[in-house]
Amino acid sequence: MKTILPGGTIGIIGGGQLGRMMALAAREAGFRIAVLDPTKNSPCGQVADIEITAPYNDEAALEQLAEVSDVITFEFENIDYEGLKRLAEKANVPQGAELVRITQNRMAEKAEIRASGAPVAPYIEAPTYKDFVDRVETIGFPCIVKTAFGGYDGKGQVKVDSIDQVEEARPLFEHSQCIAEAFVPFEKEISVIIQRNAAGETFTLPVAENIHVNHILHESIVPARIEQSVHEEARKAAHQIADHLQLVGTLAVEMFVLDDGAIVINELAPRPHNSGHYSIEACNVSQFGQHVRAVCGWPLREPKLWAPSIMVNVLGQHVAPLEQVIGDYPDWSIHLYGKAEAKHDRKMGHVTIMTDSIDETLEQIKQSNIWN
Repeated sequence: MKTILPGGTIGIIGGGQLGRMMALAAREAGFRIAVLDPTKNSPCGQVADIEITAPYNDEAALEQLAEVSDVITFEFENIDYEGLKRLAEKANVPQGAELVRITQNRMAEKAEIRASGAPVAPYIEAPTYKDFVDRVETIGFPCIVKTAFGGYDGKGQVKVDSIDQVEEARPLFEHSQCIAEAFVPFEKEISVIIQRNAAGETFTLPVAENIHVNHILHESIVPARIEQSVHEEARKAAHQIADHLQLVGTLAVEMFVLDDGAIVINELAPRPHNSGHYSIEACNVSQFGQHVRAVCGWPLREPKLWAPSIMVNVLGQHVAPLEQVIGDYPDWSIHLYGKAEAKHDRKMGHVTIMTDSIDETLEQIKQSNIWN
């Protein structure tokens, strides 16, 4: 793989906050940034050298991105797979397009996780609502029905508790084929950010424990409050998946921890992830800096955690109270993403707190009244 040196231009498909933080990390290393996004003045566009405003499937815009970039990456998976595939045939896209194809389709994603040898919950493929009704009793109830395409932060899925409730899943099939997973009673949700370069050099960030509110990530606690053996199993599963997929770049592996300490893989995201934001302050290399190293063909750095940390998401409804208490919490690292409108439940930023006591800091977060 070609090594891209400082002074070169990194093209980013997607202009959201992940692209913004990726661009800021790349700028620290001396790179220029080009971004393609449908919205002008996107969070990433605000810090880019070249801003291309066009849909992700715009062939002329992709050609322009290729012309100005020495290497191209992406900041989220819901981009145009066919356009990315064509781009990868003539431009330097180290991650390729196959990983996007797999992670855009829950059927393909589950099959690849299973093929890697990592554990998944029992599931069925349900191309049609009739298929779901005919097959659902093979996994039993309760189960979670999810659209195969699209869906995030709890959208595009419904829990079905009994045969009498199967009709509640019917609307999902109007949008997409679906899968149905057996409901797994779990103690915790965790994630592993794994990063790999083309030479196969691979490292994981410390395992994060994730707490969701209304299906949106609220807090990531690092290190996760789990047994050491579970940390090791989680990292092992992430390595299995990354090796199987011949990963280049970043993969977030979301998992459930069961009562007996076993893990089950839930979902994959082929890019930096919300639960890895803590690494900007709390590690010797952030997920964004490591991603830049991976796609530019550099040796990777072994991540080290400086101190236990908590990352808290700042949604639209939290921005005003956050601004009122900035002076009260000088140890909080505040990141806002440059989004123009603070809509309810829209991710506007995050806060990272490095701490000697996770429990005391969790209480401090609660007492701040920002997230109440």
